[in-house]
Amino acid sequence: MSGEPLLPPVQGAEGALFDTLRKVFGFHEFRPNQESIVRAILEKRDVFAVMPTGGGKSLCYQLPAMLLPGTCVVISPLIALMKDQVDGARANGIRAECLNSSLDAEERQRVIGALLSNSLDLLYVSPERFTLDHFREMLRRVQISMAVIDEAHCISEWGHDFRPDYLALSDLVTIFPDLPVAAFTATATHRVQQDILQKLALRTPFIVRASFDRPNLVYDVRYKERGDQQLVSLLKSNRGKAGIIYRTSRKSVNDTAAMLQAKGFRVLPYHAGLGDLERKRNQEAFIRDEVDVMVATIAFGMGIDKSNIRFVIHADLPKSIENYYQETGRAGRDGEGAHCTLLFAQGDSSKVRFFIDAMVDETERARALASLQKVIAFASTSVCRRKTLLDYFGEHYPHENCNSCDICLGVREVVDCTLQAQMLLSAIVRTEERFGATHLVDIVTGSANKKIRDLGHDRLKTYGVGKQHDKKYWRHLIDELLAQQVIEKSEGLYPLLFLLPKAVRILKHEEHIEMVRVLEKQKAKVVSDGESGTSYDKGLFDLLRVLRKQIADEQGIPPYVVFSDRTLHEMASLVPRNAEAMLSVSGVGEVKLERYGRQFLSLIDRYCSDHPAAGV
Repeated sequence: MSGEPLLPPVQGAEGALFDTLRKVFGFHEFRPNQESIVRAILEKRDVFAVMPTGGGKSLCYQLPAMLLPGTCVVISPLIALMKDQVDGARANGIRAECLNSSLDAEERQRVIGALLSNSLDLLYVSPERFTLDHFREMLRRVQISMAVIDEAHCISEWGHDFRPDYLALSDLVTIFPDLPVAAFTATATHRVQQDILQKLALRTPFIVRASFDRPNLVYDVRYKERGDQQLVSLLKSNRGKAGIIYRTSRKSVNDTAAMLQAKGFRVLPYHAGLGDLERKRNQEAFIRDEVDVMVATIAFGMGIDKSNIRFVIHADLPKSIENYYQETGRAGRDGEGAHCTLLFAQGDSSKVRFFIDAMVDETERARALASLQKVIAFASTSVCRRKTLLDYFGEHYPHENCNSCDICLGVREVVDCTLQAQMLLSAIVRTEERFGATHLVDIVTGSANKKIRDLGHDRLKTYGVGKQHDKKYWRHLIDELLAQQVIEKSEGLYPLLFLLPKAVRILKHEEHIEMVRVLEKQKAKVVSDGESGTSYDKGLFDLLRVLRKQIADEQGIPPYVVFSDRTLHEMASLVPRNAEAMLSVSGVGEVKLERYGRQFLSLIDRYCSDHPAAGV
C-alpha cells in the first residue's frame, strides 16, 4: 500500500460511516483494505486498488456513494455484470440503475429522468456510452459524486482483457477535475498496474495492492486421463453445488455438456457460437440456481457476480496465469470454501501451441508463447500452488505449507529417477529425436502397436526396458524432464522431443535427477466440501436455501442477491429467533431485514418447533 497518509475522517462522517456499513450492507466490520479506500474517497482523493475477487471491491465505492451528495458513475465492461451489480445494490436499498443497449426506449428515458432529477446513488454505464458526447454533456448537468472504473485492467494492453474503448477513460480526470476517480481491478501484475496508472493519469492516487491470496480456495492439479470420467467423478463429489467447467473450444463445450446431461447432471453450455437468446437464457438459468453447472469457454464468467460458485474445473489449459487466476477467482466470492481443479496433460499444450503458431503478429505470438510456458510450469511444478501463483504477481507467500493445494495436502516423496530418465533419453537418441512423447512412451513400455513394428522400433535396445512402470509414470517423467530443462519440445501441432545439454550429462552418469511424487492415494484429502468452516445445522440451511430461491423467483433476481451462502450458513449456525438477533448475522442490513426478515424468522421458528435441539 502506498500514497500519502490519509487525513482524519470528514467531520461528522465517522458515525455515518459505520452506521451505513451496518444498516445498508449488514456488516459489522470492514474487510482488509476497505476502510482505508472508503476514507480516501471521502477525502476526495483518487484511488487505484488491486483487490482479489471476493475482496469486497463494490462496497469500497457503494458505501461512499451513499454518503456523498450526487450520483456515482461506474464504468463497467459487461451488461450482465451491470445487471448483477444493480440487483445487488437495490437489494440493500441503494438507488441504482444502469444505462446500456439492453434497455428499450421507455426504460432508457426513465433512467435518464432519474439521473437528471438527482435521484440516483449509482449509475452503471459501459465505456462505449461514456465516449458519447451527448452523454458527457448530460453528466455536466447533474451533480456527480465520483467516478469509478471497474475491471480497470481492461485499459492495459498488457492485461488479459484489453478493450480499446477503455482508453477514453483517461478523460475522467479532466471531466471531473474536483471529484475523486477510483479504479479497481482483481488482477494486475506490477507491469499492468504501472500501465493503468500512466494511462489514467490519476492525481497522486491512494494506491492499494492487496494480497492476491484467496485462502478459501483449494488449488488442485490432476493428471488428465480419461477426462470425461474425471469430470463425472468431480461433479458427483460436488452434486447440487454451483460450478463452472472451462473448455477451450465451442465443440468441446457442446460435447462435454451433452455428455454430462446424459449422465443426469443439471448442466448447460455457454460460448460465443450460441445465439444471443440461448446464451442469455443459459446464463440466467445458472445465475438463478436452475442449473448447477455451466460448461463454457472463457467468454463466460466475467459478466456475472454469482457469489455461491463452489468449484471451477479447467478441463483444458488456460491461456495464461492471469486467466487462470481470474477464472478460478469466480469461485468462492462469498468467502466460503471452494475447489479449483486443473486437469493437465502435456498434450494439451500442443493444441494451444498450434493456435499460437498461427498468429501473424510476432510480438503477440511471443507474448502468448511465454504465457503458455508459465502455465505449463505452474501445472508441472512440485512447489506449493499458492506460492507459485503469488510469486507470479510479485507477492511472497511466507508459509512453507498452505494446507490447501494438492502439493501441500499430498504426501510427497523424492525419488531418484536417473535410471528411468536414461532409458527415456536413450530412446530419444536412438530414434534420432524425430518422435513425440506418445511414441517414446510406447517404446520404453514395449507396446506392440503397428507403428512400432513398422518402424522397427521393437528391435531397439530401449524397447520394453521400462515396462515395470505404466504409461502414466512415463508421461509424468517426461513432464518432469521438460520442467527441469533436460529435454525440450519442438514447435507445431505434433511436437518432437529433443535433448538439451543437461540430458547429455545424465546419460554420461555425470548428473543425477530426482522427481517429487505426490502420492495419488493421498490426493483424496484435497476435497473441498465448499461449505462454511463453522458448524451449522445442515437441515436448516437446506430449507433456508429453498426459501431464498422462492423469494428470488418471485422478485426476478438471483438467489445470492437475497442472501449469500455465507449469510445462510451463519443463520443456520446462530439460529436467530428475533429481529435483533437477525441483524447480528453478517449480510443482514436493515433493508433486507425489513424485506425478508419475517419470512426467514418464521421458517426458523417452524424448524425449531420441529427440532427442539436446534439452536441449543
